[in-house]
Amino acid sequence: MTRRQTVAGAAAFSAASFTRSPAMAQTAPDLILSNGKFTTLDRSRPTADAVAITGGRFSAVGTAAEILPTAGGQTRVVDLRGRRAIPGLCDNHIHVIRGGLNFNMELRWDGVPTLADAMAMLKRQVANTPPPQWVRVVGGFTEHQFAEKRLPTLDEINQAAPDTPVFILHLYDRALLNAAALRAVGYTKDTPQPPGGEIQRDAAGNPTGLLLAQPNAGILYATLAKGPKLPFDYQLNSTRHFMRDLNRLGVTSVIDAGGGFQNYPDDYAVIERLHADGQLTLRIAYNLFTQKAQEEKDDFLRWTSQNKYQQGDDYFRLNGAGEMLVFSAADFEDFRVARPDMPPQMEGELEAVVRILAQNRWPWRLHATYDETISRALDVFEKVNADIPLQGLHWFFDHAETIRDENIERIAKLGGGIAIQHRMAYQGEYFVERYGHGAAENTPPIRRMMDAGVKVSAGTDATRVASYDPWVSLSWLVTGKTLGGLRLYPERNCVDRETALRLWTENTTWFSNEEGKKGRIAVGQLADLAVLDRDYFEVPADDIRHLQSVLTIVDGKPVYGAQEFADTAPPPPPAMPDWSPVRTFGGYHKQAAGARRTTVERVAAASCGCAQACPVHGHDHATGWATAVPTRDARSFWGVLGCACGAV
Repeated sequence: MTRRQTVAGAAAFSAASFTRSPAMAQTAPDLILSNGKFTTLDRSRPTADAVAITGGRFSAVGTAAEILPTAGGQTRVVDLRGRRAIPGLCDNHIHVIRGGLNFNMELRWDGVPTLADAMAMLKRQVANTPPPQWVRVVGGFTEHQFAEKRLPTLDEINQAAPDTPVFILHLYDRALLNAAALRAVGYTKDTPQPPGGEIQRDAAGNPTGLLLAQPNAGILYATLAKGPKLPFDYQLNSTRHFMRDLNRLGVTSVIDAGGGFQNYPDDYAVIERLHADGQLTLRIAYNLFTQKAQEEKDDFLRWTSQNKYQQGDDYFRLNGAGEMLVFSAADFEDFRVARPDMPPQMEGELEAVVRILAQNRWPWRLHATYDETISRALDVFEKVNADIPLQGLHWFFDHAETIRDENIERIAKLGGGIAIQHRMAYQGEYFVERYGHGAAENTPPIRRMMDAGVKVSAGTDATRVASYDPWVSLSWLVTGKTLGGLRLYPERNCVDRETALRLWTENTTWFSNEEGKKGRIAVGQLADLAVLDRDYFEVPADDIRHLQSVLTIVDGKPVYGAQEFADTAPPPPPAMPDWSPVRTFGGYHKQAAGARRTTVERVAAASCGCAQACPVHGHDHATGWATAVPTRDARSFWGVLGCACGAV
């Protein structure tokens, strides 16, 4: 539906078409949001300017004139001041449970515009980090987002941090470790090369600090796992901060895809405690990821006997198996190296697991980057389907960047889906370098998937191979561009803004078997929505990736507020530990509405993590801050911010 059709559809509704639940006539709403521009994604009522929420669900959608008179003495009324409101965003593939355990320990380079900015942040965090802790930059960025179009050198990292261990993960292709980190993990000239990876060495055989996936990312996983971990109470706090940063970006639901070195049930204790204590601010449907090679069948036999598919509630529930079903089917997505061929035992091992899942009516998801892997997996799925019909199981492939039309049709025939993510926004340049611009034009072929009738939704694959910011994904879907500005897709493989939004909302509900329950602003659906700082449908396409929420509501309750809504939602507890990068830099680095501000200004405005404290006023921003000089030099970058009082 085009925006013109949307407006025309809205105009066709009279006051008599006011939509509300029967219960509303007897019960006053808990919350009314008025004076907004609501994009409902409900085709029967595509727009509205007010909604009512009762008992955690939308109870009325219409006009302020219709809904405001229904307020009772306890009804909270919020004026949205003409801002755009959308259904809450749902990420179809994220590693939020694993990411939450570590979020407070990680320095985020997500969205940082220059390498100079990033290195200045690194230096400051090195000064804040006590021994034996590490400074970790764990994915979520690409060298192509930097103005300098490069990563830091090992010499630069060692100069910035001579004594504090530093680990920097770039996508799933490499990690950079300084000398202190090499000492901490114990890598020496005698350390053997890992299978499928490389510890780069100098002429004398000593590790340099560069770790490479060739293409197996196991060496990257394993090295990161050697670092200190947060205590349980700190992990609770860390997960709350990660959820809050997702709320800041308008995310209200996620499907967790498990992850390497994420053990079930041990590593789920934190998220289960938060759920039990009523502290989840995201709805989480989670998939179980096999734990150890050659023991995959045992994992799923045990899990399907001990757990029931969809056990839980609307906040936390089991969503099935994957994204890893068997290790022999894992085709790593590092486009800097050649496509890996899956081993000959893949089909037999995969079939054994899929039969267990099909017999127990558990859906599954399968990581598959390349068409060759998808084709072999479909051979297995079709074989199982001949004995145990898969009809009604919401199974799907993840990623599918190079899938061909033939396999799209096979998926459609079997009733499966494809969950796409914006990994190409981070790795598109590498794909083009290896395979050429022509091959990159349909990576993945989003339009063809939808035209074939396959269920399709969108997500991020955060936190390591890409960032968790949904607006980078929405921008990529609409513009076809990488974060580095490279145009990958012709117009025929891009989608319009409304379609992109549906891929991030109502379409995702099929992948968690929640169709009709959420994803739209419609009477009876779960009351999850985001109010945006700028109008998604009006900003220039290249500015979509800079959007964020100023008010996020989950289950009818505000979970995040900013600007004029700052007092609407309760603040989070201080980030733990006190040296956490979150206290200084927050999470994803966003360009604010209006001026194109430097990272220093964003840090000061967002988290009071000032580069320099005024000796007179300390961190009192009420005094005002001078404009930072847009220099690329890291030293001057941190030295130019000054207080309006003139003291610094």
